[in-house]
Amino acid sequence: MKGDERLTEALNSLLADELTAISQYMVHAELCESWGYKKLHNVVEKRAFTEMKHAERLIERILFLEGIPIVSNLRQMHIGKEIPKQLQNDLSAEKMAVENYNKAIKLAWEVGDSATRQILEEILMDEDRHIDEIEELLEQIGQMGLQVFLSTQVGE
Repeated sequence: MKGDERLTEALNSLLADELTAISQYMVHAELCESWGYKKLHNVVEKRAFTEMKHAERLIERILFLEGIPIVSNLRQMHIGKEIPKQLQNDLSAEKMAVENYNKAIKLAWEVGDSATRQILEEILMDEDRHIDEIEELLEQIGQMGLQVFLSTQVGE
């Protein structure tokens, strides 16, 4: 089914966002593990896996719409050298993702592609959940202090 070219471009832009998020999250996860924060590593790695599923769904939809998935485009990554900076960078990326998904959902509505709109809305729900999770971690740091928070992230 030939899809609207503007929508295919929007999907490829979202794909670039997702591929960048995967890479950023994997680096942050591995940094956490190398510092001994296994619990936090697991949380961030799980988020990266969710973003991989998003990228897969976008690729599938682009192909269905007879477009070409562009997997070579990445945005600039923002790697944090400390946990609070990682979380702030990840939160910024998620907020941008929510904004971009909302724009793409509006476009899908305008071109009458309800199936793509539904896929994007499902992904948007995950992105909203990621924001909640990151904000919760930042709130814990604020309430406990960084050292106490980090002590809770050691171990399995």
